[in-house]
Amino acid sequence: MEDYKINYITNEIKLSCYQGKLFKTEVAFKDHILVWFISGETKIIQAQQSYLFKSGDIFLIPRNQLATIINYPKDGLPNKSVAMHLSVERLRKFYADFQVKIKTPETPKILSFHNHPLLKSCLNSLIPYFDIQEKFPENIATIKIIEAISILRSIDKKIDDVLANFEEPFKIDLATFMEKNYMFNMPLEKFSYLTGRSLTTFKRDFYNIYHITPQRWLTQKRLSLAYHQIKKENKKPIDVYLETGFENLSHFSYVFKKQFGITPSDVHK
Repeated sequence: MEDYKINYITNEIKLSCYQGKLFKTEVAFKDHILVWFISGETKIIQAQQSYLFKSGDIFLIPRNQLATIINYPKDGLPNKSVAMHLSVERLRKFYADFQVKIKTPETPKILSFHNHPLLKSCLNSLIPYFDIQEKFPENIATIKIIEAISILRSIDKKIDDVLANFEEPFKIDLATFMEKNYMFNMPLEKFSYLTGRSLTTFKRDFYNIYHITPQRWLTQKRLSLAYHQIKKENKKPIDVYLETGFENLSHFSYVFKKQFGITPSDVHK
C-alpha cells in the first residue's frame, strides 16, 4: 500500500491519507483550505506562530500564506483528513449576493474551529462520496461548499475579512518579507509573486538590497537559524532541519558542516 494517497471527488474536495513516518511539505495555497482532521497529528509552522492539530480539529488555512506542514501518523492510525478548497472564483460567486464591508487583516492567521459540530457534520457528510466510483455531481459539490462557507460565517463574525478579500499580493517591502519568511523552502517564483514582483524584478531588487543571490542568502539564513535552534534552544538536528527549509537530513548535515566546520550532532552534544 502506498504511504501517501489523495482521493479527489472534485478538484475542490479531497481526502488525504498518509501512513509513513512523516510527510513534510511547504506551501502557499492559492485557495483558502478548510481542513477536518480525522486522525494523526499535523504541525503547521508559519513565520510568527506554530500550530499543532490533532484528531477532530477543524481549521482554515488562508490563501497566499507561507507555511511548513508536517504530517504524522498517531496512535497506530494514519494521518487522515478531508480538505475543501475555497477558491476566489467560488467565493466571488457566493459574495455576489451580499453587501459586506471588510477590514483587511495585516497577516491572516490560521483559524481554528476545534471540533465544531456544524462544520464536522458538513465535512463528515462528504466521506461516503469518496467510495463512489461515479463522477461527483457539480451541483452537490456547490451545495456542500456553500454550506461550509455559510457555517463559517455563522460561527465567526470576522471571517468575511478573510474570505471576501479578493486582492492579489501587491508590491511590498522585500527585505521585511524575506526576513520573516526565509525559512520556507519555496521556489523563487513564489517569493516574487508574494512580494508583488516578477521574477526578474525580484532578483534585481534582492541583489540591490543584499548584494548576494537569493539562493545563497536563503541557505546562509537557514543555516544560521538551524545553528541557533540546536545550540541555544537545544533542539535535535532531526527536528531542526524540517523547520528550517531543508529537504533531508543528510544534505542539511553536509551544508551545515561546510558552513560551520562542525556537524549538527556535534553542536547538539
